[in-house]
Formats: sequence, C-alpha cells, structure tokens
Amino acid sequence: MSATDEPTAWDWADAAARLDREDPLGSYAEQFETAEGVVAYFDGNSLGRPVRGVADRMAAFVREDWGTRLIRNWDEAWMRWPEETGDLVAAAALGAAPGQTVVADSTTVLLYKMLRALADAQVAADPQRTEIVVDTDNFPTDRYVAEGIAAERGMRLVWIEADPATGVTQEQVAQVVGGRTAVVLLSHVAYRSGYLADAPAITTAVHAAGGLVLWDLCHSAGSVPVELDAWQVDAAVGCTYKYLNGGPGSPAFAYLAQRHQATVRQPVQGWMGRRDPFLMGPGYEPAPGVRSLVSGTPPVVAMVPVRAGVQMLAEAGIGAVREKSLALTDFAWDIVASWPAELGVSIASPREHECRGGHITIRRHDFAEVNRELWQRGVIPDFREPDGLRLGLAPLSTTFAEVAAGLAVVRGLIGP
Repeated sequence: MSATDEPTAWDWADAAARLDREDPLGSYAEQFETAEGVVAYFDGNSLGRPVRGVADRMAAFVREDWGTRLIRNWDEAWMRWPEETGDLVAAAALGAAPGQTVVADSTTVLLYKMLRALADAQVAADPQRTEIVVDTDNFPTDRYVAEGIAAERGMRLVWIEADPATGVTQEQVAQVVGGRTAVVLLSHVAYRSGYLADAPAITTAVHAAGGLVLWDLCHSAGSVPVELDAWQVDAAVGCTYKYLNGGPGSPAFAYLAQRHQATVRQPVQGWMGRRDPFLMGPGYEPAPGVRSLVSGTPPVVAMVPVRAGVQMLAEAGIGAVREKSLALTDFAWDIVASWPAELGVSIASPREHECRGGHITIRRHDFAEVNRELWQRGVIPDFREPDGLRLGLAPLSTTFAEVAAGLAVVRGLIGP
C-alpha cells in the first residue's frame, strides 16, 4: 500500500479515498472516540485517541471491580496487574517473553529506576565502569535523569553529538564505548525527526565493550516492531499514552531481561516490591523476578484504558500496524514534497523506511505561528523548537483522508 507510484499531479483526496478503501486496518479508525470539530489529528505520537468503549469499561470498573468487590479485588486480581499488563504490552509491542515487563509509575520514574539500577550493577561488578553514554538530542527527561544519576553516583556523562536529521548511529556509539562504559541510554525513535536507530547493531556494539543498554521506547511501542529478546536488550522503558492509547498520564512500562533479574536491583524500595508485602517486616527483601521493579501501590485504575489499547494492538498485529504507518507517512511525505519549493517547507525525517519511525517532521521558519492557527481550525499537529511541525500518524486511528484534509489546511495557510 503506497502512493509513490502515483502521478505527481494527482488529486490527493481521491488518492486518499482509494488508499482508505484498500486499507486492511481501515475499520479500526471507527473504534476510537470521535472529536467534534477536529479535521485531522496529527498528534498520536504525543497522546493517542481514546478507544471507543473505554468510558464504559471505566464505569464498569468503578461499579463492579471496585464498587462491588471492594478491597477483596486486590487479592482477586489487582495485585497481579503490573506483571499481567506488562506481559500484554510485551507480547503485543515489545517482542518479549512473559515475566520481564511491568506497568507501573511514570516514564521518568521508571527511567530513573532502570538507569540507576543498571549503573549500580555495573559499578559493583567493575568499579572502573563509571560512564553513562547519552546523546545530545535525546528527549529532555532522558538527559535530565542521566545528569541527576551521574551527579548522585559520582559518574561521568559521555555525550554523543547527535544530528537531529540522522539520529544516533552504531558507528558513533562504537567510538565512545569502552572499558569505562557502564550504561548507554538512547531512544529507539528520535522524538524530533522520527529517526529509527539500529537497535540490534547498537546493542551489539555496547555489549562488545562490556556495557549495558537501556532503550527508551516511548515513540516505538505500538508503532514500530521491537524485538527486545531477539536483540538481547538489557532493559527498556516506554510510555503507554501514545500509540498504546492509555490516556493522559497513563503508567509507563519497564522491561528487564530475565538474565539480569537476579542481580540488578532498582533503587526505590517500596512495600509492593517486597517478597511478602503484607508481612510488614523489617528490612527489604526484593520480590523474585520482574515484580521487584514495582515500588508503591500500582496505578490500577489507570491500567484499564491501557489494557483496552493493547488488546486492540494485539488484535491488529504490530506487523500490519507498521505497514500502515509507513504507508501513512509515505503519503504525507509525497503531499509535502509536491508543494512548491518557494514555500520554504523541508522534511526533517528520513525517507528510507528502515530509518523512519512512526512520525515525520516538516520545517518552516514560521511554523510556531502556523501551528497555533492550525489548532484553531481543527488540525492538530504539535510544534517542536525551533521550527518543526510533527505529524504523528497513529496507524489504527488515522485515515488517509484525514492526512490529505489536514495537510490541505496547512498548505492553505502558508501560501497561494
């Protein structure tokens, strides 16, 4: 499914209608709540649409699971939800076997837990491993967390100067890792450009130097196929409110490979991660396996929409989702590339499928002002400094007609 073989002077609305008719995932767009007045929603890479029926699920949870079973449901179900929901995410989106993923806390908290835990494990095994590698174009939270842990633990940050247009490469990583490397923290999909890093090659390069790798999957999970087990990834963290449709502030997930679970200890020792939380005894004894990543009381209510979104993803299949994601971004690319050069719009994302994640970014000097007007007209991308509009096209909820209609509004605002 691609638009690249079409004539250059085509009718984008007609092309979109044809692509929507041919789309094997086309029916999924009707399974999301509609937003009155929205012409095109291009921000699925920041906040996914709610799955239709989630409001009923939430109401049923309040009336029945909570309202009727009351505290009994902790024993009957909720205590197991961090691991159970984690396994659902792992199977649908992460390429990971059961028993390695939990859903709990925010992305920032889980990044702290995992990076600190991996760094501590490395220093304990080899006191010379005191360097954390991070790139200059990574999402702010990743950089801030790494800076904080380095200061807290007396470690040194090694910065990769990332080109926003090309992302972090295996060659760059290989040049900076070595005998002092503890952990490398990178994003699988760059949040600005949508550049897709070569995670298997980079992971192999880090391991060859004796380091561990922590992948941020916030812009990958639910959009780009991930194979954490096959790639021998050590740990990963990602959010659930983008392509997994978990809702604003929904809890994040953390993956810790089975081979590390006996030795890696996360630093936030809370009662829900203890071997026997209700013993209330002195001292902390971590629960066996991935349960030890849990700290406080799990955000059970917030997992209800996460489970609905992941269920839909599992039904559609991440392979089919990726195929449509590439088709949507190809279509958007072709539309923007057809605009006259004098409009001054450039595309800041990779053209090659193997290097492109789930969104593309277009650039123009006045896009900050344009974005404000687009929101008023019901076209909702997001803006990233200094001049980028991100088009986050969620494969299950976005149609080709929506892409054509939204970009027609953009085109009308920037010139004749």
